Amino acid sequence: MMYSKKTLRNNFTAPVFLLVAISVCCTTMFCNVKTNVPAQSVTTYAGLNDTVQYVGMQTCKQCHAAIYNTFIETGMGQSFDVASKQKSSADFAHATIYDKHSDLYYHAAWQNNYLMFSEYRLQQHDTIHAHKQLINYIVGSGQHTNSHIYNNNGYLYQAPMTYYTQKGIWDLPPGFENGNNTRFSRAIGQECITCHNAYPTMQMGSENKYSFVANGIDCERCHGPGAAHVQHIQAGHLTDTANAIDYSIVNPAKLPINLQLDVCQRCHIQGNAVLKPGKSFFDFKPGISLSSVMDVYMPVYTGQETEHIMASHAERLKMSQCYINTSEQISNNTAKLQALRPYKNALTCITCHNPHVSVKVTGKEIYNRACVNCHQSNGHKLCTAPTVKLNAAKNNCIQCHMPKSGAIDIPHVRVTDHYIAKPVPAKEVQKIKQFIGLACINNNHADSLSMAMAYINYYEKFTNETFALDSAARYLPDNNVNPNNFNQLIHLAYLRSDYQKVLSYNRMVGNSLSILNQQSYTNTHAWTCYRISESFWQLQQYQEALPYLQRAVKLAPYVLSFQNKYGSLLVQLNQLQKAFDVFNFIVAEDNGNAMAWCNLGYLQLAFKNNQAQAKSCYQKSLALNPDYDQALVNMASLFMYEGNETGAQKLLNDYLKRFPNNQKVKQLLQQIHASL
Repeated sequence: MMYSKKTLRNNFTAPVFLLVAISVCCTTMFCNVKTNVPAQSVTTYAGLNDTVQYVGMQTCKQCHAAIYNTFIETGMGQSFDVASKQKSSADFAHATIYDKHSDLYYHAAWQNNYLMFSEYRLQQHDTIHAHKQLINYIVGSGQHTNSHIYNNNGYLYQAPMTYYTQKGIWDLPPGFENGNNTRFSRAIGQECITCHNAYPTMQMGSENKYSFVANGIDCERCHGPGAAHVQHIQAGHLTDTANAIDYSIVNPAKLPINLQLDVCQRCHIQGNAVLKPGKSFFDFKPGISLSSVMDVYMPVYTGQETEHIMASHAERLKMSQCYINTSEQISNNTAKLQALRPYKNALTCITCHNPHVSVKVTGKEIYNRACVNCHQSNGHKLCTAPTVKLNAAKNNCIQCHMPKSGAIDIPHVRVTDHYIAKPVPAKEVQKIKQFIGLACINNNHADSLSMAMAYINYYEKFTNETFALDSAARYLPDNNVNPNNFNQLIHLAYLRSDYQKVLSYNRMVGNSLSILNQQSYTNTHAWTCYRISESFWQLQQYQEALPYLQRAVKLAPYVLSFQNKYGSLLVQLNQLQKAFDVFNFIVAEDNGNAMAWCNLGYLQLAFKNNQAQAKSCYQKSLALNPDYDQALVNMASLFMYEGNETGAQKLLNDYLKRFPNNQKVKQLLQQIHASL
C-alpha cells in the first residue's frame, strides 16, 4: 500500500487579477549473463555476494521447466503483468464507478486490445471534464483484486480503479476512498513494486521512474541472484541436493527457521517498514536476515485482536502456538538442527504452501494433514466440536481455526487469517479498540532511531495524528545533533512546521552541505536538503534556500516535485530563463505533470507575454486535474486580463460549488467583484 507525502506544499502570493501566480510543491535489467564469482565458501551462499547478478526467470526455466510451469500459475507468478484481456480478471459489463467526494466518474473499457480508463465529470448531463488514460500494467493475480498502473515515460503511477474479484465489483483502490482520491498521481515507489513484482531497474535520483519492469515475481525473489548457480552448473559442478546443500543457490527449505521465515516475511508482513541506514528495498536477498535491511512495525491495539491486514500472513502465523511450539522443539534439539532440512517437521509457511504450486489447486486435505500430523487422536476424538458442527465443516480444521475474514486495509476482500487459534465466541470479542503503540515484528532489538522513524512514517503514511510525532520525539532526543540523527531530526521538525528548529539543527551540525552529498534509492539526503530549503522559504529567506534546493535537485533530478519547487524559487529570485528551462525539463520528463504546465503558463505570460501559449498551458493543466486551484486561479486571472469577466466569474463560481471553503478562489472572486 502506497501514500502521498505530507507537507509537499504550494507557496504563492494570492494574485490580483492582472497577475497570475506560480505554483510550487513538494509533495536491474535481468539478463542472461555469466559472471566471474569468487570461489564459494561451503557455508556462504554465492548469491549473497554483490557481484552476482540476477539472470531472470526464463533462464531458470531452461533447467526447471516443470517447476516454472506450475509456479507461473501461482499468485506470485501472476502478481504483475502487462495489461491484456488474458491477464485481467475483471468484468467490464459494469465497469463504471462514481466518487462522490470528488464528483468524478471512472469507466474502464477495452479499445482495440488496449485497456483505457476514462475520468469524467457531469453537470446537468453535460460532460464538463474528460480525461483518458492508457493502462499499461495489471497488478494482482485476480484471486482478490486487480489494480492498475500506467507508465508515462518510465514514471509509474497507480490509476484510480480496482477490480475486487471476490465480490465482482469495481471500486476505488485502497487508500483512494473517503475523499483521498489522488486520481492519476499516486507514484509507484520502490517499496510497492518490490513486493508486487520481481526487482525492476530503477532510475537513481527518482521516486518512481524505471528503465525496466519485470512481469511477475520470479524465481530469484525466493532463491536469490542466480548467475553463480548458472555458472556452477555450466562448469559441471553438480551437487546431490538430497544429501547436501548447493551453496550456489538458496533453497529456503534448508535455511534456519528465522531466515526461512524472512524470505516470506519480506512481503508477507506488509506494514510500516523502516530501512536501515544506507539500505533500500532492493537490498534484501534470501539467506540474510530481514532485520539487517529493515525493521517492520505494526500498530498494537487492545480489543479487536482478530483484525489483521491483507499481507499479515507471516506475522499472524508467528503468533500461533502451533508455530511457537514446533519451532522451539527443534531449536532446542541439537541433533535435529543438524538435519539437511532441520525445520521440515515444524509448522512454517512451506508446511502448507508449496510456493511452486497455486493455492487454487492445493487441496484442503493438504492443509488438514498438517494439523493431523501433530494433533494425533490416539483413538480419541480429535476435534472437540459438536458432531453437527464438525459435519457441517466437513472435518475441515481450517474453517474453524483459520477462518476467512475481511482485511482492515483492503475493502471487499476476505482472506484466511493465519493466526491458528481456538474459535473465540463473538460475545467474547472486545468492542473497544485502543491504540497502544508500534511494535517491531521482525526485530526484538530495534534501536531508538528506528523506533523514531517508525512513528514518523506512521504519521506521514497512516494517521496524520500529532501523537505519532510526540512519540517519535521521545525516541529522538536532540541534545546531540550529529550526522547519525541529523536527517531524522530535520524530518521531525519539518513535519511539525517548526522551521526555526529545522534551521537551528542545520546550524548545529555545521556545514550540512558537506555531509548531504549521497545519492541513493531512498533520496534521504535530497529530502533533507529539500526540507531545509523549504524552511528557509517559509521564513522568506529565498536566497538562503537556493543552495539546498540546488543540492536536492542534483541528488534527485527525477523527483519532479523537487524540480517544480526549484523552478518556483528561481522565479522568486527573478531568474526567469532558468525557471523556464526547469519547467520545460519537467514536462519533457512527464507530460502529465499538471503543476509544471501551470507554472509554464505563468512564465509564458509573465516572461514572454504570450497569452495564447499561457492559455494553452493552463488548459493542459486543468485537463489533467480539473480541481487544481492554482491553475484555475491563473486561468481566471488571464480571462480578466483579456476582459472576459463573465468567463472568469463562471470558472470560479463553478469551483466554489464543489469546494466552498477554498480561500484562494474566494479571494480572487472578491477582487474581481471589487474591480467591476
